[in-house]
Amino acid sequence: MHTLTIQKFPPLKYAGAEAVNMLCTNLSFSGENVKKIMFTSCHAAEGKSFLSMNVLRTMAKLGKSVVMVDADLRRSAIAQKYGFQFDLGENALGLSHYLAGMADEADVIYETGIPGAHMVPVGRTVSNSLPLLNTLRFQNLLNDLAGRFDYVIVDAPPIGLVIDAAQIAKFCDGTVLVVGYNTVRRQELNDARDQILQTGCPILGAVMNLTEYDHYLRKKYSYKSYYAHYGNNLPDAKNGESKRKGLFRNRL
Repeated sequence: MHTLTIQKFPPLKYAGAEAVNMLCTNLSFSGENVKKIMFTSCHAAEGKSFLSMNVLRTMAKLGKSVVMVDADLRRSAIAQKYGFQFDLGENALGLSHYLAGMADEADVIYETGIPGAHMVPVGRTVSNSLPLLNTLRFQNLLNDLAGRFDYVIVDAPPIGLVIDAAQIAKFCDGTVLVVGYNTVRRQELNDARDQILQTGCPILGAVMNLTEYDHYLRKKYSYKSYYAHYGNNLPDAKNGESKRKGLFRNRL
């Protein structure tokens, strides 16, 4: 198996780490048949890729075998942001190569150096990605990975911008919707929810991102937190419903 090194992956602060731990624990209670989990958002820059990467790392640390599929074929920046260094250098292959028939499955699965954590990188970005995603080849890849790993984390494009995420959802067992605090309108969230549900993929829950907390679990901290709030309802960013504390639930 090929390898890649993640050179830029700083640890989370205490509260952020505890929040991701809670999310991973709750995901593990979603059911034994929920293995292919898509992460998406309404807009870009709401933190879905950040969350996907940290769920990958945290689940691996919890003893699970996990693979993350970078399925944002149009404009993924994960490899650059996290400093991926491939053992094959510029000859490294990824998801787009596999879907185009230019590589086999074994060519695009990489060990990351984190025990239990694997990656299917995006490969080459493409402008017209839907024909590649709308294939049995992609569906079979996700199914094969689900048979080999405990969890398959699929980092999808924002569902409010392109149709790709809805296509990806058809092949997944559940979706996590990442919501940037005070950046998304209720109607946009409702539209995203409806679009996902129309694919037949259940929504496992929503994660409120980019919130500021003065304390977490009765311990006082001052920081800009990622993923410090979990809600069982879509938040109304305008009237501040997201301030209400709650647990990540199986349904929105």
